[in-house]
Amino acid sequence: MEDHNTANLSEPASPAASVASAEIAAEFAALTVEEKEQRRAEWSQELARVEEEINTLRTVLASKTRHASDLKRKLGITVWKEVTDDVNQGLRNIKESTVYQRTESVLKSTGEKTASVFGSITSGISSKLSQMKNSESMRSIEASVGSAYENVKALSYVIRWRNGSR
Repeated sequence: MEDHNTANLSEPASPAASVASAEIAAEFAALTVEEKEQRRAEWSQELARVEEEINTLRTVLASKTRHASDLKRKLGITVWKEVTDDVNQGLRNIKESTVYQRTESVLKSTGEKTASVFGSITSGISSKLSQMKNSESMRSIEASVGSAYENVKALSYVIRWRNGSR
Protein backbone atom coordinates (compact mmCIF):
# COMPACT_ATOMS: atom_id res chain seq x y z
CA MET A 1 0.00 0.00 0.00
CA GLU A 2 2.85 2.40 0.81
CA ASP A 3 4.48 1.74 -2.59
CA HIS A 4 1.18 2.63 -4.28
CA ASN A 5 1.06 6.04 -2.53
CA THR A 6 4.58 7.06 -3.59
CA ALA A 7 4.01 5.87 -7.17
CA ASN A 8 1.47 8.69 -7.66
CA LEU A 9 4.12 11.41 -7.31
CA SER A 10 4.69 13.37 -10.53
CA GLU A 11 7.92 13.12 -12.46
CA PRO A 12 10.38 15.91 -11.60
CA ALA A 13 11.42 18.41 -14.27
CA SER A 14 15.11 18.70 -13.36
CA PRO A 15 17.84 16.76 -11.53
CA ALA A 16 17.52 19.12 -8.53
CA ALA A 17 13.76 18.55 -8.48
CA SER A 18 14.43 14.82 -8.77
CA VAL A 19 16.54 14.88 -5.59
CA ALA A 20 13.93 16.99 -3.79
CA SER A 21 11.13 14.67 -4.96
CA ALA A 22 13.07 11.62 -3.77
CA GLU A 23 13.61 13.23 -0.37
CA ILE A 24 9.91 14.14 -0.09
CA ALA A 25 8.90 10.63 -1.15
CA ALA A 26 11.27 9.12 1.42
CA GLU A 27 9.90 11.37 4.17
CA PHE A 28 6.32 10.57 3.17
CA ALA A 29 7.05 6.83 3.10
CA ALA A 30 8.43 7.06 6.65
CA LEU A 31 5.12 8.41 7.99
CA THR A 32 2.52 6.24 9.67
CA VAL A 33 -0.77 5.59 7.91
CA GLU A 34 -2.52 8.12 10.19
CA GLU A 35 0.14 10.76 9.52
CA LYS A 36 -0.16 10.17 5.78
CA GLU A 37 -3.94 10.58 5.95
CA GLN A 38 -3.55 13.74 8.03
CA ARG A 39 -0.96 15.16 5.58
CA ARG A 40 -3.23 14.38 2.62
CA ALA A 41 -6.17 16.05 4.39
CA GLU A 42 -4.04 19.17 5.03
CA TRP A 43 -2.94 19.25 1.39
CA SER A 44 -6.53 18.82 0.21
CA GLN A 45 -7.66 21.73 2.40
CA GLU A 46 -4.82 23.92 1.16
CA LEU A 47 -5.61 22.99 -2.45
CA ALA A 48 -9.26 23.93 -1.91
CA ARG A 49 -8.20 27.31 -0.45
CA VAL A 50 -5.85 28.00 -3.36
CA GLU A 51 -8.50 27.05 -5.92
CA GLU A 52 -11.00 29.33 -4.16
CA GLU A 53 -8.45 32.19 -4.29
CA ILE A 54 -7.94 31.54 -8.00
CA ASN A 55 -11.69 31.70 -8.62
CA THR A 56 -11.93 34.92 -6.61
CA LEU A 57 -9.10 36.46 -8.62
CA ARG A 58 -10.81 35.42 -11.87
CA THR A 59 -14.03 37.09 -10.71
CA VAL A 60 -12.18 40.27 -9.73
CA LEU A 61 -10.31 40.30 -13.04
CA ALA A 62 -13.55 39.92 -15.02
CA SER A 63 -15.11 42.77 -13.02
CA LYS A 64 -12.06 45.01 -13.57
CA THR A 65 -12.09 44.20 -17.30
CA ARG A 66 -15.75 45.20 -17.56
CA HIS A 67 -15.07 48.39 -15.62
CA ALA A 68 -12.11 49.25 -17.90
CA SER A 69 -14.31 48.69 -20.96
CA ASP A 70 -16.99 50.99 -19.51
CA LEU A 71 -14.39 53.69 -18.81
CA LYS A 72 -12.97 53.38 -22.32
CA ARG A 73 -16.46 53.72 -23.76
CA LYS A 74 -17.10 56.82 -21.62
CA LEU A 75 -13.78 58.32 -22.72
CA GLY A 76 -14.60 57.68 -26.35
CA ILE A 77 -11.83 55.16 -26.81
CA THR A 78 -13.24 52.96 -29.51
CA VAL A 79 -12.16 49.53 -30.58
CA TRP A 80 -11.08 51.02 -33.89
CA LYS A 81 -8.85 53.55 -32.11
CA GLU A 82 -7.23 50.79 -30.06
CA VAL A 83 -6.54 48.73 -33.20
CA THR A 84 -5.18 51.78 -35.00
CA ASP A 85 -2.96 52.62 -32.03
CA ASP A 86 -1.72 49.01 -31.87
CA VAL A 87 -0.90 48.96 -35.58
CA ASN A 88 0.82 52.35 -35.39
CA GLN A 89 2.85 51.24 -32.39
CA GLY A 90 3.84 48.07 -34.23
CA LEU A 91 4.99 50.11 -37.21
CA ARG A 92 6.95 52.44 -34.91
CA ASN A 93 8.59 49.41 -33.29
CA ILE A 94 9.58 48.06 -36.69
CA LYS A 95 10.99 51.40 -37.79
CA GLU A 96 12.97 51.70 -34.55
CA SER A 97 14.38 48.17 -34.81
CA THR A 98 18.06 47.81 -35.64
CA VAL A 99 17.29 45.44 -38.51
CA TYR A 100 15.03 48.02 -40.15
CA GLN A 101 17.56 50.79 -39.58
CA ARG A 102 20.38 48.67 -41.03
CA THR A 103 18.23 47.76 -44.01
CA GLU A 104 17.30 51.39 -44.51
CA SER A 105 20.97 52.40 -44.26
CA VAL A 106 22.03 49.75 -46.78
CA LEU A 107 19.27 50.78 -49.15
CA LYS A 108 20.25 54.45 -48.87
CA SER A 109 23.90 53.63 -49.50
CA THR A 110 23.06 51.41 -52.43
CA GLY A 111 20.75 54.06 -53.80
CA GLU A 112 23.44 56.72 -53.57
CA LYS A 113 25.98 54.52 -55.34
CA THR A 114 23.51 53.56 -58.02
CA ALA A 115 22.48 57.19 -58.50
CA SER A 116 26.06 58.29 -59.07
CA VAL A 117 26.66 55.54 -61.63
CA PHE A 118 23.32 55.69 -63.36
CA GLY A 119 22.42 59.35 -62.81
CA SER A 120 20.90 59.95 -66.20
CA ILE A 121 19.01 56.65 -66.18
CA THR A 122 17.48 57.29 -62.76
CA SER A 123 16.33 60.76 -63.71
CA GLY A 124 14.52 59.25 -66.70
CA ILE A 125 13.03 56.52 -64.54
CA SER A 126 12.03 59.09 -61.90
CA SER A 127 10.24 61.08 -64.54
CA LYS A 128 8.36 57.97 -65.72
CA LEU A 129 7.51 56.96 -62.15
CA SER A 130 6.24 60.43 -61.44
CA GLN A 131 4.03 60.23 -64.49
CA MET A 132 2.81 56.77 -63.43
CA LYS A 133 2.15 57.95 -59.88
CA ASN A 134 -0.10 60.68 -61.14
CA SER A 135 -1.97 58.31 -63.45
CA GLU A 136 -5.51 57.18 -62.79
CA SER A 137 -4.54 53.48 -62.69
CA MET A 138 -1.95 54.13 -59.95
CA ARG A 139 -4.52 56.03 -57.87
CA SER A 140 -6.87 53.08 -58.26
CA ILE A 141 -4.14 50.66 -57.09
CA GLU A 142 -3.32 52.90 -54.11
CA ALA A 143 -6.99 53.01 -53.13
CA SER A 144 -7.28 49.21 -53.41
CA VAL A 145 -4.16 48.63 -51.32
CA GLY A 146 -5.34 51.11 -48.70
CA SER A 147 -8.73 49.43 -48.56
CA ALA A 148 -7.14 45.98 -48.24
CA TYR A 149 -4.89 47.24 -45.44
CA GLU A 150 -7.86 48.65 -43.51
CA ASN A 151 -9.76 45.37 -43.98
CA VAL A 152 -6.82 43.35 -42.62
CA LYS A 153 -6.58 45.64 -39.58
CA ALA A 154 -10.30 45.29 -38.93
CA LEU A 155 -10.15 41.51 -39.33
CA SER A 156 -7.19 41.35 -36.95
CA TYR A 157 -9.16 43.20 -34.30
CA VAL A 158 -12.23 41.02 -34.76
CA ILE A 159 -10.11 37.89 -34.32
CA ARG A 160 -8.46 39.30 -31.18
CA TRP A 161 -11.85 40.42 -29.83
CA ARG A 162 -13.38 36.99 -30.39
CA ASN A 163 -10.41 35.35 -28.66
CA GLY A 164 -10.97 37.56 -25.64
CA SER A 165 -7.80 39.71 -25.82
CA ARG A 166 -9.50 43.09 -25.98
